[in-house]
Amino acid sequence: MLDVVRLARLAEAADGVAPLDEAALLTVRNRPEAARLWGDVRGFGLLIGAELSLVVMPHERGTGLGRRLLLQAPAEAELAWSHGDHPAARALAASHGWEPVRELWVMRRPSTVPLPAEVTAPAGVEVRGFRPGDEVELLRVNAAAFAAHPEQGALTLAGLQERMAEPWFSAEGLITAWDTATGRLLAFHWTKLHDPSHGEVYVVGVDPAAQGRGLGRLVTLAGLEHLTSLGVSEIVLYVEADNAPALALYRGLGFEHAASDTHVQYRRSGIRSAG
Repeated sequence: MLDVVRLARLAEAADGVAPLDEAALLTVRNRPEAARLWGDVRGFGLLIGAELSLVVMPHERGTGLGRRLLLQAPAEAELAWSHGDHPAARALAASHGWEPVRELWVMRRPSTVPLPAEVTAPAGVEVRGFRPGDEVELLRVNAAAFAAHPEQGALTLAGLQERMAEPWFSAEGLITAWDTATGRLLAFHWTKLHDPSHGEVYVVGVDPAAQGRGLGRLVTLAGLEHLTSLGVSEIVLYVEADNAPALALYRGLGFEHAASDTHVQYRRSGIRSAG
């Protein structure tokens, strides 16, 4: 079978951005039967559900291979990502009736920027790392916080366990904030350590019923403090470009966005969002 992970890493080394997101890589590695694949070592197409990915090796670009792979895509392909908003991907999409419908920003924060003053947890709120048995509450808050998010909101127990089995997972890096009176989870910040020098604000979720209490900032800052204590030089995060409250929070914590750090999702013309 085509070594999708190896080819994706080769493309990433050349482009500086991964051509496949985490969910696609997890599916290819752990549930290959759920992925449809075509192409060869020069480039490939990958379909998972309705989401299409095209990866062309750097030395094969400009030969029309991307177009040929796109034309081979099954009819079920409705959405596609261009990670890094590659100009060639933008041109290919425009010429074949795929319209940009969503932008995901990468924001970065060097650890040389001092963290804001420590935020103290409100009375009745306990902040701690993940413990076995927290899964049910974590999934409840995640589903509520990301009800309108097409990927994160669909997280299941199996998906949670799959990510917790990854080498980067640590219980201390999954920051949780609890109501000590009710025992219910209020907010969480899941951090990720990519390597000794790079960390990520992986997921920040706040129970909608607990919004307006500063809990998002509380757990975000706790996670930044955790990653900084590990000695990382840079912390990154991914955020929807139209999420104004999140952008304001992250900018206030020293994160910045460059135009080149933009991922664009395309939808095939004539296909409407289920929402």
